[in-house]
Amino acid sequence: MVHTAREPAQPQPQRGLLERGRLTDWLTEEVQEKSLQSNRRRKTGALFRGAFESDVLLSSSVSAGCGRGGTPACMAYTLGSGPNAGPAIGPQHCVTKVELSVCCSSLLDRDVASKSDPFCVLFQEVDGNWVELIFNFLLKQEDTTLQSSHSSLPVCLPSDLFFTTQIVSNKKLHRPLILANGKPAGKGAITITAQELSDNRIITLSMCGRKLDKKDFFGKSDPYLEFHKQGEDGKWMLVHRTEVIKNTLDPVWKPFTVPLISLCNGDVDRNIKVLCYDYDNDGGHDFIGEFQTTVTKMSEAQNSVEVEFECINPKKQKKKKNYKNSGIIILKSCKITRDYSFLDYILGGCQLMFTGCPSMDNVGIDFTASNGNPREPSSLHYINPLGSNEYLSAIWAVGQIIQDYDSDKMFPALGFGAQLPPDWKVSHEFAINFDPTNPFCAGVEGIVQAYSTCLPHIRFYGPTNFAPIINHVARFASQALQQDTAAQYFTLLIITDGVISDMDETRHAIVQAAKLPMSIIIIGVGNADFAAMEFLDGDSSVLRSYTGEEAVRDIVQFVPFRDFRNAPKETLAKSVLAELPQQVTQYFKQRNLSPRNTVPE
Repeated sequence: MVHTAREPAQPQPQRGLLERGRLTDWLTEEVQEKSLQSNRRRKTGALFRGAFESDVLLSSSVSAGCGRGGTPACMAYTLGSGPNAGPAIGPQHCVTKVELSVCCSSLLDRDVASKSDPFCVLFQEVDGNWVELIFNFLLKQEDTTLQSSHSSLPVCLPSDLFFTTQIVSNKKLHRPLILANGKPAGKGAITITAQELSDNRIITLSMCGRKLDKKDFFGKSDPYLEFHKQGEDGKWMLVHRTEVIKNTLDPVWKPFTVPLISLCNGDVDRNIKVLCYDYDNDGGHDFIGEFQTTVTKMSEAQNSVEVEFECINPKKQKKKKNYKNSGIIILKSCKITRDYSFLDYILGGCQLMFTGCPSMDNVGIDFTASNGNPREPSSLHYINPLGSNEYLSAIWAVGQIIQDYDSDKMFPALGFGAQLPPDWKVSHEFAINFDPTNPFCAGVEGIVQAYSTCLPHIRFYGPTNFAPIINHVARFASQALQQDTAAQYFTLLIITDGVISDMDETRHAIVQAAKLPMSIIIIGVGNADFAAMEFLDGDSSVLRSYTGEEAVRDIVQFVPFRDFRNAPKETLAKSVLAELPQQVTQYFKQRNLSPRNTVPE
């Protein structure tokens, strides 16, 4: 389902990805928006072009439509082909990744003083409900009124659907748009074109301009660039738009990255059209000039060698005999690399934790006094007559998830916050099998056995310090900094009641660990206030050390076990592993590390 509405105050860079791991249904990477841009909105019958990437799901049904922000009644949808769509095919497994390019024409005019400013939204049907998958760049803008109006838009199910597989098989799908009341949305129509993203090459461009034409009466120009590729039908399609640089004739745009297959279908000799505009608030952006090139030509911009293109305005060129150009666009650098996915690293010979040698998936268990006396039924460590407690339930549930991705299923299980015999000194990183030279436990069963054996022989104490056990694992992870391929990635699983005593030291330890091939999964047991754990998760804000240093990436995932006590294994697994794929790929990409069976470029 696709909606259109107001565009933001100015064009923004486009880039997005919907990626789901094939390995399991629940390994879902972050869904990012891919902007669906409008093309010269001041024209009557404005054309709406753009593209986003999506996985093809065998039983995925989607629906499309358009409308204007703040006006729910004018939502428009597409009707699928009905019986021709075919039945759903099995469970939702990812088959391949595709780019869906969207083009709308003859949209209804919903503005009084100007033309409509459309945007696009994609919905997927999940268990009979429409779930929003991708929303274009409007949600990234400061227009809170528009964001609010979008969130209140009604979900009006069309009487028919179309399936993603149908789009892919037909390559192109054309449908008329209808309003929520079932009536035609004028002559509005939507065309969706699918292209398989079988090429994982990406291209990074750094560009600037020199002596562009002055277009503003009281200023200079507010230039931005648009990149278009030519479709099989000969029509040009927008694939990327840069940010606007205000009031200058010599703009310097931020470097940007796009998939090579999106830019030129993977054909380095295919023509690419680059257009330069002067941004205007009313949407009537002034054309400055254009040029055509190829990736082959742009690839010459390497090793400090720049490539220059004359920005030509054909109308001025015809009218003025002495016309030379409307400025120069300079390509400062062009770099083509591989955009490896989480699945690429797995298929490259790595386990989920990315340890090519014996695994170092560490488990840390909280034995502090805040858990209560283990001999009392109120304690989280109290083993009931059925032989279980909160910690054992968490170990079994989470352990069965992570052991599936471990090569040897040998886990070093550590405890913290307890007094140990014979001298009863407090330890914050001890082997629960009491063998510091070999703390490994064989699978989940080994962890459970070691836990149950050690429980009567220790005294719960405190304080609850996370930093020592984080630093313990970090010491091993730091040894992997010299790896030249994606061979090792370390994960620490902490099971705790949520009380923490060394917040400053823990924050500092996490910030330092973020520089290493390492992630931390915290499982909160019991019904305590987990605000401190959610703070460490770093989803709402960047985690900072007490020195003020920011974490270079988010490596912590917190999961409150109480929310999943009676949930299926898949539901818990999805939450436990939700951020790990992104954390792993982010680290290896920052280090420019390729999968083990791939030669680095």
